[in-house]
Amino acid sequence: MEFLVSTVDDFRLEEIYRSYANAFPEDERRSATQFRKLLSHPKAKVISLLHDATFVGYVILWELSESVFVEHLEIFPQYRNQNLGSTVFKYLFQEYSKTILESEPEFWHEEANRRIKFYLRNGFQVIDKDYIQPAYEPEKNAVTLWLLANFQPEKKNVMIEEIYDVVYSKLG
Repeated sequence: MEFLVSTVDDFRLEEIYRSYANAFPEDERRSATQFRKLLSHPKAKVISLLHDATFVGYVILWELSESVFVEHLEIFPQYRNQNLGSTVFKYLFQEYSKTILESEPEFWHEEANRRIKFYLRNGFQVIDKDYIQPAYEPEKNAVTLWLLANFQPEKKNVMIEEIYDVVYSKLG
């Protein structure tokens, strides 16, 4: 699998944003303007995922002081169930020994339940069931999600504060 960091002129960005907007609920995603600004943030990366030269998905991540935060990961529907998501996590665990992500609680709907089971199979554990994802914009709502990691943080509150400060800070 190839992991290509997107730049502002990446022809795949339009398809990434279109799929992103369809895959994630309004309150759990950025506006098109905020999404574009990710490309110039020094700690954010939008990465196109290619498998056998085919564009199969993307991951949006943030490099934090002691870990990486996966804001969004999507394998496009037609490429799911081929172990591509697991391959992405293997790569991330090699590049960043400590990986964190948010997810809808397993009891919200069947897809959330499958997603949580996928994360658990791939080395994550739920570290906070009362985690609040801040609102991306004033007209959006904060969302109670689960926070998962492939490690047990010693100072979870400090880690969450860094996520809030870096990932959810206003992008100008």
